[in-house]
Amino acid sequence: MGAEDKISNKAEELKGRAKEAVGDATDNEQWQAEGRAERAKGSLKQAGEKVKDAFRKD
Repeated sequence: MGAEDKISNKAEELKGRAKEAVGDATDNEQWQAEGRAERAKGSLKQAGEKVKDAFRKD
């Protein structure tokens, strides 16, 4: 599950970046906020995976 989770988390982060960029281009504050939230959520999940990996390697 580790690799699948990492790919899913990265995809969520990239989706957030895209949504935020569209929001910036169209001056849509809702999309900007949703994009930032999705990007942060994906980044946070990635950080969690890195912590798990660090403990598995020891």
